[in-house]
Amino acid sequence: MSAANDLRPIIIKKKKIIAGDGHHGGAWKVAYADFVTAMMAFFLLMWLLNATTEKQRKGIADYFHPSVPLARVSGGGDGTLGGDSVFTEETLPQNGTGASNEAPTDEQKASGEQGENDGASDEESLAESAAIEQIEEALMAMSGESMSADDALRHIVTKVTDEGLIVEVFDIEGVPLFRRGTDEPSPIMVEIAGMLARVFDLAANEIAVNGHTAAAPLVLADNPVWSLSAARARRGHLLMVAAGMDERRFQRVSGFADRKLEVAEMPMSIRNNRLEFILLRPDT
Repeated sequence: MSAANDLRPIIIKKKKIIAGDGHHGGAWKVAYADFVTAMMAFFLLMWLLNATTEKQRKGIADYFHPSVPLARVSGGGDGTLGGDSVFTEETLPQNGTGASNEAPTDEQKASGEQGENDGASDEESLAESAAIEQIEEALMAMSGESMSADDALRHIVTKVTDEGLIVEVFDIEGVPLFRRGTDEPSPIMVEIAGMLARVFDLAANEIAVNGHTAAAPLVLADNPVWSLSAARARRGHLLMVAAGMDERRFQRVSGFADRKLEVAEMPMSIRNNRLEFILLRPDT
């Protein structure tokens, strides 16, 4: 009996358990995220094609083209559209990059890349930029003419903005433009005004003069920054007129007190005592 039992086959039963409620890993999440990102980019592209003009689309394409050099004159921002969005109603009609849907006028509408005035506008813009560069170069070329000219140029920096060519004249430690607390000019200020009058005479653009001062101590009962900045701007205007500049070319003379500091970290720094002589672009 025991021998018969020993001859029976031994059967081993293996039970395979399959769990049906597992998440099967997270690879599908990555694929789904890629799909959603691609769809978002696609719809963003469709929106841009529908919401922008041909000139705007060309500008966006040129911005991302590696062989296109960056322009010296900025539209006011660091982004792709130069600080504007495609829905900016107030600025797009002014800078010519798009038309406004909100009560546009004939002067504000952008004519587009194929517009009848595009050629003339481009030529005028190029001529205007060339004139501004010529004046900037002429001012810098005065270096080496004399010792006084070299000393005067130490007080000057230039920058080109949407408003025009700004020539900023500022105080240097120990060499102020005006006697302390007054609008009485120093000899170096008179020299600078004469230089600017000669250089600005190369163009016919209108001129603006802005006066700025350093911040005064808060303990002062009568803070003079407003009257002083306006008086110095007026004095700069009169010095240029005395040097031969046509009075009719001046569009405005303004004082900004200490509201636009050049050195914001040090409001009382003498670097904030400055005048801005602006060669304005047309229609500014």
